[in-house]
Amino acid sequence: MTTSAPRFSIRFALASDVPELVRLFGELGYEIPADVLAERLAAFDRAGERALVAADDSSSGRLLGVATLHATPVLHRAGPVGRVTALVVDASLRGCGIGRALMAAAEEWAAAQGCVLLEVTSNQRRVDAHKFYEGLGYERTSFRFARAPRAASAPPANIATPDHDA
Repeated sequence: MTTSAPRFSIRFALASDVPELVRLFGELGYEIPADVLAERLAAFDRAGERALVAADDSSSGRLLGVATLHATPVLHRAGPVGRVTALVVDASLRGCGIGRALMAAAEEWAAAQGCVLLEVTSNQRRVDAHKFYEGLGYERTSFRFARAPRAASAPPANIATPDHDA
């Protein structure tokens, strides 16, 4: 039995969305206290990064999904690379087109930023998500490797800092 999604609109996340964002990120396994998420969202916005939300048009404040967006200048491409680093749709409404709508809006945002490529990051264990992205035409293109950076008390001696005043 397929549930139909309520009417919704896509917009940028607001500070007032934090309680719903906490709930949605919790569905992905990220337990983030509301005060911490509020600080992160404010810093995110100041940095020019964006979070798109699918807001339920019939319910004040209810979010159906969220996608986090980044545009990163890179030296090896003709323009910035856009990236979707998180996408979550309310578990009770998956398969109703909300994720597709968020990804379409993400693509529009990336194009408006001049991005020449849009990447999606997804944990290896999220097999259903991979099928979803492939169904949208995304291809597996690379591996990512991750670790926490090592703490250093001083800048590495072998990295020269350019003198911008010369």
